[in-house]
Amino acid sequence: MIEQRDQRRSEWIRGLGLRRAFAADRECGSITGRLAFGEVLRSHRRAARWTLERLAEVSGVSARTLSDMERGRSKGPQHRTVTALADALALEGEAREELVELARDGRLRDHWTRPSGLCELPRSVEDFTGRAAELAWMSELLYAESSPGVGVVGLITGSAGLGKTTFAVRAAHSVRPSFPDGVLFLDLFGMSQQPLSASDALRLLLRALGITDQHIPGDIQERASLYRSLLRDKQVLVLLDNAASEEQVRPLLSGGGASRTLITTRRLLAGLEGVRRLVLGPLPVPESLELLTGILGERSASDDKSALARLAELCGGLPLALRIIANRLLSRPEWDAAELAARLANEERRLEQFTAGDLKIAHAFGMSYEQLADSARRLFRRLAVVPGRDFDAALTAVAGGVPIEDAWDALDDLVDLGLLQDSSAGRYRFHDLVRLFARERLQEEEPPGGRKAVTERVTPWLLRMATISGRWFEPGYGPPVRSEPDHSVPSSEEKADWWLRVNVDNWLGAMRAAAGSDRHSLVLDCAESMHWFSERWVHGPHWHEVFTLGAESAAALGDLEQQATQLNYLAWVHSVPPADPQAMLRYSAEALKLATQGGAEAQVAWSHEYTAGALLLLGRSDEAIPLSFRAAETFKTLGDIDSYVQTLANVANCLRDEGRYAEALQQFRTALALMDGEGSGMTPSVATHSRPFALVRIGQCLGHLGRRSEAITTLSEGIALLGALQVSDFRHAGALEALAALLAEEGRTDESRRTYALAAQVFEAIGDSAASSRCHALAAAAS
Repeated sequence: MIEQRDQRRSEWIRGLGLRRAFAADRECGSITGRLAFGEVLRSHRRAARWTLERLAEVSGVSARTLSDMERGRSKGPQHRTVTALADALALEGEAREELVELARDGRLRDHWTRPSGLCELPRSVEDFTGRAAELAWMSELLYAESSPGVGVVGLITGSAGLGKTTFAVRAAHSVRPSFPDGVLFLDLFGMSQQPLSASDALRLLLRALGITDQHIPGDIQERASLYRSLLRDKQVLVLLDNAASEEQVRPLLSGGGASRTLITTRRLLAGLEGVRRLVLGPLPVPESLELLTGILGERSASDDKSALARLAELCGGLPLALRIIANRLLSRPEWDAAELAARLANEERRLEQFTAGDLKIAHAFGMSYEQLADSARRLFRRLAVVPGRDFDAALTAVAGGVPIEDAWDALDDLVDLGLLQDSSAGRYRFHDLVRLFARERLQEEEPPGGRKAVTERVTPWLLRMATISGRWFEPGYGPPVRSEPDHSVPSSEEKADWWLRVNVDNWLGAMRAAAGSDRHSLVLDCAESMHWFSERWVHGPHWHEVFTLGAESAAALGDLEQQATQLNYLAWVHSVPPADPQAMLRYSAEALKLATQGGAEAQVAWSHEYTAGALLLLGRSDEAIPLSFRAAETFKTLGDIDSYVQTLANVANCLRDEGRYAEALQQFRTALALMDGEGSGMTPSVATHSRPFALVRIGQCLGHLGRRSEAITTLSEGIALLGALQVSDFRHAGALEALAALLAEEGRTDESRRTYALAAQVFEAIGDSAASSRCHALAAAAS
């Protein structure tokens, strides 16, 4: 029996469906119930050794009526008939009481299951797509167990347009055979101005269960008690759609037994205890495309596939949006999918395109919006000004112009209604279409001065936070000096690093906005503060734009030195693999020209250094070495030991590329000695950051000189320091690959294979698939 039951529980996964699974459950005996009236009557007749005719003769009930009773055609005979049968069979005590009670239950069931036309389950859509995992959750709900007196309740939550009702109706139709006593559907109108009261909901449900108006109690507690008693020994699925609150729903929950309750709601209903929760999310793009083409039917064969894919993507996984777009195409056969996709590409007018007849995506969002208090509505629409994809409570408070405590409360309300999505990291985000709705509300409900005030709060705050965070890594700055506590300001390098990474879309968007409004000093300060931080995130895709905005702002301010500085940073950006040495030469040449005009000696030296780096990448090391030496001498003269040491390392790189490994080794060791020397004049933080790279280069030179044991030791030390600094970039990956090769040469196969695998992981993480594949192949060869 146990094996049969386990097999039954796995039938859903094997695709046999809910109907067969439930049927199998009955065969295994895990769903039990009381004997029916006809079965008990037959057992008593046979115990008396009477035929149907003999019982008919003694009781006065016709033989045909008795046959209908025993075969279950008549499940609840009238009380006088049952009394006559009990007298004829001489039943007394518990046997008599059981027969009478079963007949009463049968009469109630007959009345209950008589078609009432109330609370009928809506029809399902033919083109329902996806949601396999969610349907499996529904299957599990059938077999879920609960504590005595506690009914099994499934709660489906999600924002507007996700198809909660469509999914629930589809799931209810799928499991309908599992509930022989009925499936009831009731819209609770949770998003309307007047949701259905619990008392009225119970009246409707009781009427659907066959209770006449005159027998429905007036008191809500009595109604709930009667409702629970009717469901206790039945197998009913009750679908409560569009719930408003816990208070509305609690009286409608069953008190245990084989019945199940399924609730859909936009709200989280966090106060409901003991429910099984399912959060419905957007459809993945493949399922979105499948739904779109399913609705379009034959028409999808004639539409451009890439245009349909783009339409599916622009709908953001919302089934309602996909249905609207499909209906628009179906109702206008002359329209082209590519043309509609082009219309949707215009973000300013995208939301208005999601309209088809009485279906409008903005109406769905608007119903949630109307549930908010005025203060939460105001904060919701002002969040549309935030430039990035997500934000935290501190930025919310700035955008809303409210204390952070009020921001937390409003964010909770917005998440509760599905207008925002939250995460465990304390970050919030809009769905793309909800953001457009918020922007529309901002335009229509905030005066121009109010909109401008929001932007003027958000943009400077983001740039200030980014600049403060970036300066944690800049020699000479470090921790910010604060006259008063500000808990939003990062209090450590680790927190500053985290803030800059998770908010990159926000502070970069603020740079764009500030540049567009001629706030060039803010832009330039922010760009300059990113110089040292960029070394920790060398593969960030945004550095080209950051330093371009910095250079343009410096030009607007007429600051030649800063313009040259930002251009040199751009030359550095193009030195990161996949490097572009020609771009490096262009930027460093322009920087040299401006630095010379402005008398900025340090930037003249840096332009020489980046030119040398470009020449080295082009294989012209003979031209690169003199430039690097020239830059080194300039930095030494200026007393800039930090820059001097970096240029010494570049000279060594040139020597190494020429195959002059002994000279390169000596040069790297000279640089390392300055990093380690207390009186060298190097900034300690710069020395700490530079030291692992010097050790890696020394290890590589030792390897080329055949001193493998020393090379392995030195490379391992450098790699360990890179790990401690949380550096994971092309330099780290190259060091691991070099170490793996040396280990292989030493016959340390297992270590080599593991190190190649680590190198492959780092290469893959930074987007260098070719190098990753190469290291994977080398790891496999070493096995």
